[in-house]
Order: sequence, then structure tokens, then C-alpha cells
Amino acid sequence: MKTAISIPDPIFESAEQLAKRMGISRSELYAKAVLVFVGQHSEEDITNKLNEIYSVEPSSLPHADIEIQLASIDEERW
Repeated sequence: MKTAISIPDPIFESAEQLAKRMGISRSELYAKAVLVFVGQHSEEDITNKLNEIYSVEPSSLPHADIEIQLASIDEERW
């Protein structure tokens, strides 16, 4: 898919230099950058949904469950 975007000259120049150093095309660099950006925001959506759930639901375990979990962990020397 072709698209046209406007970006400030300093960002464009930095991107050009990075693409050259990486040995990839400008299009590939921008595609990778957008993919990373979208991925980061998808994780934020998941975090926001979990925060919403745990704002109304308790996130702690009953004391007995905590004791069972702790008992199942081997002690390590630090």
C-alpha cells in the first residue's frame, strides 16, 4: 500500500541515515517503525482493560492460597 506522509526534515534525515546503516529501504524502516508503535499501543489496551477489571474486582488471593503458593517454592540462597 502506498501512502504519503509529511514529517519534519530532521526526523526524515535521521530515518534516512538509520535506513542506510541498517541496509534497508526507507519503506521497510517506516513499516517496521509503525509495526512497533502499533504493538506498543495494543499492549496499552490490554493493560487498560486489566486495570479496569481490577479496579472493581479484588486482585488478592485468600490467605490459604498464598500459603500453598509459598510452600511450593524452593528456598534459594542469594
